[in-house]
Amino acid sequence: MTHRNVTRVTAALTVLVTALVAGVFSAPAPAHATFGTASIKPIESNIAAKFWASATASSGLSTVRLAIDGDPTTSWYADGSSARQRLTIDLGGAYDNLRKIKVVFADRAVAYRYVIEASSDGRRWATIANRFRNRVASRGAVHLFTRPETRFVRLTIIGASGNHKVGVSEIQIFNYLRDDLVLGADLSWVDDVQTQEYWVNPLATDRGAGPHLLDVAQDRGMEYGRLRIFNEPRDESTGEPAPIPRQGPERSLQSARWIKDRSMGLGVDFHYADSWADPAKQPKPRAWAELEFVDLTQAVHDFTGDYLRRLIKQGTTPDKVAVGNEIINGFLYGSEAALIGTTNPPYFVNQADIYQSKPGGGLLWRYWQSTDPVEQRLYNEAWDRFTTLAAAGIKAVRDTSPRTKVEIHVIVDAGRLAKTMEFWSQFLTRVKAKGQNPDVLAISYYPEWHGSPDALDVNLHTIATTYPDYEVEIAETAYPASGGDGSPLPNSPFPRTVQGQADAIQRVFQAANDVVDSQGTGVLVWEPAGYQPMFRAVPELPNTWEPHASINVFNASRAKHVLEDTVYVTTGVGRPPALPSSIRKLTTAGGAIATIPVHWQALPDGATDSPGEVVLVGTTALGKVTAVIDVI
Repeated sequence: MTHRNVTRVTAALTVLVTALVAGVFSAPAPAHATFGTASIKPIESNIAAKFWASATASSGLSTVRLAIDGDPTTSWYADGSSARQRLTIDLGGAYDNLRKIKVVFADRAVAYRYVIEASSDGRRWATIANRFRNRVASRGAVHLFTRPETRFVRLTIIGASGNHKVGVSEIQIFNYLRDDLVLGADLSWVDDVQTQEYWVNPLATDRGAGPHLLDVAQDRGMEYGRLRIFNEPRDESTGEPAPIPRQGPERSLQSARWIKDRSMGLGVDFHYADSWADPAKQPKPRAWAELEFVDLTQAVHDFTGDYLRRLIKQGTTPDKVAVGNEIINGFLYGSEAALIGTTNPPYFVNQADIYQSKPGGGLLWRYWQSTDPVEQRLYNEAWDRFTTLAAAGIKAVRDTSPRTKVEIHVIVDAGRLAKTMEFWSQFLTRVKAKGQNPDVLAISYYPEWHGSPDALDVNLHTIATTYPDYEVEIAETAYPASGGDGSPLPNSPFPRTVQGQADAIQRVFQAANDVVDSQGTGVLVWEPAGYQPMFRAVPELPNTWEPHASINVFNASRAKHVLEDTVYVTTGVGRPPALPSSIRKLTTAGGAIATIPVHWQALPDGATDSPGEVVLVGTTALGKVTAVIDVI
């Protein structure tokens, strides 16, 4: 995580959750946490409205984008006759958990006959909705389906009653959180809070999961825990060894056992430093500071491999290893630090004769795109040193634990995507030339430093589509539940409240889940018990902590059921509408579709006395639904 001082002044993250939960699925389980309230619905995201989706049509090409622009007041209209008009949506990549399509036609009181098909490649099509023989006037419909690896959706309109011109106001294609998207947290500070008690509901007779922090984390849906590893933990100001070597190799062995004992996934984040390593500082460990470069390279390999062997020996093989932490500017800084201009940590600067005595792995971005031959040479030499060190770390993981995935973790500063893409181009080209290759390309996301949620979407999409052979992950994110009088953090639409914290974190889940071709594989919240925390100390109890209601975002973001949440009905003036007594539901586990009774609110007196639109709300056992009634 990026930070500016020892207390980690880091950012938050932002989110537009109202957009994700625009539909109705199964009602979320009530929050069991005792502090604050948060209404958390399963994630639902309209992929057709994403900037990477596109539309084509058999005619009316000048207006085809209007069918997926998210604006119900605009429409695509076919140029030709109403017979067999086609509208095809390319989602930009395949999706495995699309479950719902909503079609809204341009005109009321028209009976449309149509077929909806889905395809992975645009050549072979499977029917997911067949209204070929429809004779009932309706402005739209919701269709439920399950078809993994869907990239293309095609609407073929066979005809329209009264020879109406064919038009579509909106076609929406909804994505839901995949089961294989890993949601977890960096939980390194579990080492610091060993004497504290954590309970889901500490003031209740049944306190729920506890008393260990990891008990609550697991119970609330965190599937994975990451641990940072300092070589020899030191005070960031003085450089003196820490009295208690927290997050050091020895103590982290116990933390790893705690995580694996709870059947959680385990990640290890090698900082290759004795104190915080992030984009602003990457100090060499003191024990390596005066090594010649060839010996430094060997030290990276040996330290990585030796520690992994210790983890494996005790039965805690990591699922993933990060070679360095937020290494957009390189790592293991040495004599090149003077050209980088780094001023932190203090001991690195104050003891420059030691820490900056030999070359290291810092990058010289100041010479990027320089036309000066000397500066370009220095730029390339820095890249070669950095990737030589990184390749040594990757090789150690491959040699020691072949099934463990390797992650490279960087950042995308706000407005600096080009720099990050240059990083990936240089890094991947060079480490592959050295015989190594990572599995996961990871970024941090804190909105005040890294931009808006929409910028996050752009960053993830650009990385994923440029490098389709890699997994993409958000390795760190967080958002505060208090402070600033509740005002949002910079670049964020979310207030600093318990609800805002849930919404902000859920928006990041959604961004990762929406990456094309299921390349987005996980999201980790950074230190939820300590930084921009999702917990608070219980005033009534000593040494006891409880979670915010926002922590339920881990469990509540996955839909168990998807409802046919909108029905469209047409009726005549003065006539009551024929509302259905049941609607369809899809169970995401297995994809079964069944019906569920719905109870509609009473039609207001005089509601159909004149032409127009009437909206009624219905209630089911799994949530509310809406009836849109066109009075003609």
